[in-house]
Amino acid sequence: MRYTKDQDTAKDIVQTSFIKAFDKLESFDRDGNFENWLKRIVINTAIDNIRKAKKAPYVNDLNEDYALSNEDDTEDDFELSEIRTELIMEAIQKLSPAYQTVFNLYVIEEYSHKEIAEMLNISEGTSKSNLSKAKVNLKKMLKNELLNLDI
Repeated sequence: MRYTKDQDTAKDIVQTSFIKAFDKLESFDRDGNFENWLKRIVINTAIDNIRKAKKAPYVNDLNEDYALSNEDDTEDDFELSEIRTELIMEAIQKLSPAYQTVFNLYVIEEYSHKEIAEMLNISEGTSKSNLSKAKVNLKKMLKNELLNLDI
């Protein structure tokens, strides 16, 4: 669900991923980690789905927005631990597909910007810019949610 906005698409991605994994099971290195191998297939399938839907306009405007990625994240004036997981997931799903994908790959999956750039056929700077914009948008959304919840 981190890579899509609806459950039906998420289920399709999972099903397609398992079919791919089953078809490629012979190529799995038995000395490797099966979980990581399967995870990579699922992530790549999700990215393929985004590309096919032509919903991944990875923004390339690096000038003013790149500076945002260098902000000090310790300046947050709200406590993230107070936010329910459901609210965070909802906020992530409201991001544009480009921001959502880069955010998930970098923050959740812990890929480097270089790896993300290679996976998505974008520049490292674009990856950094999209991550920065995703963080800014998430902060705004979550702050609004916190204000509405009166935490």
